[in-house]
Amino acid sequence: MSWEAWYTLAVIVATIVVFVRGWLPPAGAMMGAMIAVLVPGVVTPEQALSGFANPAPITIAALFVLAAAVDKTGVLAPVVDGLMRGGTGRSGLARMTASTAAVSGFLNNTPIVAMLVPQIEAWCRTRGLSPSKYLMPLSFAAILGGALTLMGTATNIVASGLLRAAGEPELGFFEITWVGLPIAIVGVTVIVLLAPRVLPDRRSPSAAVEEGFREFVFDMKVLPGGSAEGRTVEDAGLRHLEGVFLIEIERDGETIAPVGPKTRLRGGDGVRFAGRATDVVDLMAMDGLASTEHDQVFELPIGEVRYYEAVIGADSPLIGVSVRQSGFRGRYQAAIVAVHRAGRRVDAKIGDVELRVGDTLLLIADNGFKARWENRRDFLLISPLRPAPPVATSKAPVVALVAAGVVIVTAVGWLPMVASSLLGAAILVLTRTIAPDEARRAVDLDVVVTIAAAFGLAAAIEQSGLGAALATWMVGVAEPGGQLALLAAVVLATIFLKEIITNKAAVLLLTPIAFSIAVETGGNPRSYAIAIAVAAALSFLTPIGFPTNTMVYGPGGYRYADYLRLGIPLTLVAFFGIMLVVPLRWPL
Repeated sequence: MSWEAWYTLAVIVATIVVFVRGWLPPAGAMMGAMIAVLVPGVVTPEQALSGFANPAPITIAALFVLAAAVDKTGVLAPVVDGLMRGGTGRSGLARMTASTAAVSGFLNNTPIVAMLVPQIEAWCRTRGLSPSKYLMPLSFAAILGGALTLMGTATNIVASGLLRAAGEPELGFFEITWVGLPIAIVGVTVIVLLAPRVLPDRRSPSAAVEEGFREFVFDMKVLPGGSAEGRTVEDAGLRHLEGVFLIEIERDGETIAPVGPKTRLRGGDGVRFAGRATDVVDLMAMDGLASTEHDQVFELPIGEVRYYEAVIGADSPLIGVSVRQSGFRGRYQAAIVAVHRAGRRVDAKIGDVELRVGDTLLLIADNGFKARWENRRDFLLISPLRPAPPVATSKAPVVALVAAGVVIVTAVGWLPMVASSLLGAAILVLTRTIAPDEARRAVDLDVVVTIAAAFGLAAAIEQSGLGAALATWMVGVAEPGGQLALLAAVVLATIFLKEIITNKAAVLLLTPIAFSIAVETGGNPRSYAIAIAVAAALSFLTPIGFPTNTMVYGPGGYRYADYLRLGIPLTLVAFFGIMLVVPLRWPL
């Protein structure tokens, strides 16, 4: 290989390491990689910046606006209402997963899951069910739906953009449906049959006595001069709290644990509790106690205090820093009351907790907190505690018509996807369905920049000869098995790579190599592009492989291994579905 090829390979390896270690956000990592191949002349400026002129990032940006309008207007309220009226057995699970998959084929799956998570939590709570039986199936169904149409997920649009850049026709709106639909049907069936059996019932040991709950740890203090000062734990009503128990008392730098019923409380004592999130809110109103965080946030008028659950996403700047180091209160005008992590309570002082992907935070904030932060990368999911059911607004029909118009106009070929999606976004802004500043906030620039910059790295793979060199190596290894073995190797590489970096980056890195394989062997580049797009879209193995998986990680009380229970069967469905359908529909 030439020095350019070796250099490009080193840049790719370094970029993957940066992704895995989380040293930079994806946009920063990919921009750095693009600059790294531009400066020494591996690619020309035109090639390095080609992604910013490609329709794919612009299309995805426009669809973010449509997704925000869907969320704002409650256009999916009837769907949510219908799902919540379903049964509690496999029939209810089938209704939820099939409906979610169908809707996700035409709307961004992230806001769909964000809207449904708090509703399903409340629905499970009222019926004495564990959310862990429903939230992962919800995420996986939304992911399956993403492979149904061109606009189902960003990886499909990226693959279409790469085909266009290679001189091939772009993907048709329903072209990918040929492989996505059978996989979705079998996948939903597998979820309905296996989820009740293989997913754990994430409840505390006390679940046999009362409804299961997700444990949070939260700190309070005994108010000097308050009603609890001088009383015993039992007399103060802290001995037999519903859904909450007293872990320890911190007094003058010493810890009292376990706490006996006759322990007498003193003013200024720190008292630590564990319990479910809804009961945390009830405890805040107890006379004589106050949250150690509440009085340090800001003064809010009566009626302005709200409690939220917020999930830390993979791109959050909070990852790897402690609550104290992040300056959380001043930064977000909110206070963390409690932290829940992967089915276990975080047994530490709130300020010392180092935040991780998937952590669920119980927050005190004002009524505007969700509106300020829901479209930022800091939090993947923000939901009010005890949420009200979504209600469709007067603008919901406008959004429904625009979404249907984008689908129809693109499907019949009147306009390309980029034009129809931009037109739809413009109509939503012009009709004041969504305000210009809301549209601007809805666009996740990190995603758009990551995709656009990655086109430059993809160009380097081709121009440096790295793609051809890797293709030659893969052909030498898999050639005895023919084109089918080469396709399997590419699909397996995609399945592996998408779990350690973003699925969109996996498509952008592997597709040029697959195109080189097609050139060397006389294969069909379209079949490889579609196989890679579908394999990258269907991410089931980890909580960080896809945003919706991270969304349900904390609320469901899951652990990493839980994703493998249902994720491995679904990954096998995806792999064999691709290997069976793609060669038949798009001959190799």
